[in-house]
Amino acid sequence: MENWTTTPFEPLAGLAGGLLIGLSVVLLLYTLGRIAGISGIAAGAMTQRGIERYWRLAFLIGVVLSAVLYMVFVGDLQVQTQMSSGWLIVAGLLVGFGTRLGSGCTSGHGVAGLSRLSPRSIVATLTFMAAAIVTTNIIRHL
Repeated sequence: MENWTTTPFEPLAGLAGGLLIGLSVVLLLYTLGRIAGISGIAAGAMTQRGIERYWRLAFLIGVVLSAVLYMVFVGDLQVQTQMSSGWLIVAGLLVGFGTRLGSGCTSGHGVAGLSRLSPRSIVATLTFMAAAIVTTNIIRHL
């Protein structure tokens, strides 16, 4: 883990991604009255029935298709990780546990909640960020 790399600074890609995420949050809120929290959408796609399930599946398919469209028009997705598969699985499980514990994820609280000035989302996002900073520092110094 001594070989840490940085990702290239690509402001236009970041701006485009941010605009598309913001647009999807606004469209979902105004068309269906729903919050664009990925963990809640994914959970509901497995538990809900009828129209509730269909819009959730459509949203998730759109998330996957956006990566496919990116690869078609821009090129290969460069993914780098310095962690083993075991650590990634543990991290994924902890994130899943945290989203249930915090009643939402970074997209629900950090994007949709903050934009609505939700006090609960402000506290949740500050907690996410603090945990990420602490975890990153611990992992980098192991």
